[in-house]
Amino acid sequence: MSERIVGVVVTHRRREQLAQSLKVLSTQTRPLDHLVVVDNADEAAVRELVESCPLPTSYLGSRHNLGGAGGFALGMLYALSLGADRVWLADDDGRPEGPDVLATLLDCAQRHGLAEVSPVVCDIDDPDRLAFPLRRGVAWRRHRSELGDVETDDLLPGIASLFNGALFTAAAIDAVGVPDLRLFVRGDEVEVHRRLVRSGLPFGTCLRTAYLHPNGADEFKPILGGRMHTQYPDNDTKRFFTYRNRGYLLSQPGLRRLLPQEWVRFGWYFLVTRRDPAALREWVRLRKLGRQERFERPA
Repeated sequence: MSERIVGVVVTHRRREQLAQSLKVLSTQTRPLDHLVVVDNADEAAVRELVESCPLPTSYLGSRHNLGGAGGFALGMLYALSLGADRVWLADDDGRPEGPDVLATLLDCAQRHGLAEVSPVVCDIDDPDRLAFPLRRGVAWRRHRSELGDVETDDLLPGIASLFNGALFTAAAIDAVGVPDLRLFVRGDEVEVHRRLVRSGLPFGTCLRTAYLHPNGADEFKPILGGRMHTQYPDNDTKRFFTYRNRGYLLSQPGLRRLLPQEWVRFGWYFLVTRRDPAALREWVRLRKLGRQERFERPA
């Protein structure tokens, strides 16, 4: 309890979901010392909700939509300014699975000497199912029970979902930095994960606890008989940010080795699976924008 742990939540017009998240965050057995909520819509109703929370809180209303990337950057820097020794990140549409999540993460981080530790991210409607499929080699893991035996080893090293219940030390944030505002949404956590890997700091996923999140597996489309997957979000805006930001990400050190399989996966999906050359041309155009660091937002 000598460490000061500050929670950071980013929200945008999801008051009811945020209320569910705050309810669980405020009843942890290892209580947060302070909670920072960044509201990208600067809504009075959200301010009132945050101020009614039984924890010491700071409400940061932004009249400019910073996106998830900018919101977490602002919240993490503000947490450090409050003297945080560790920062616990949460999104507004998910929540910890119960009151012991923070205590379990902290115990795991201390026992394994981790700079960052994440819970397993599970489907909020089916907690044994992963919210996002995880690939190990050519095998895909879709259920929590497939990740490992928590009785023999409670840590999945070198793998983490960074904005869904991730617990960072202040020193790790000093070394890795905060999310890149330019990415806005989509891929910002991948970019921070890239920096975390390259930093050499120890991190991983604690298998003994979970963060509940809406299922995002529908975006990942199987190809080549299920041996590979590709990502196809369900609307133009999500596809814009996903593909443009991936163009930037895969031009960065540590991720360039993935370029050959990126072209194979998306080329196969658009030309063979969807039979849609126009969609492939749009994917190429958006990737080029990211690679050239053209980060203007769509009108």
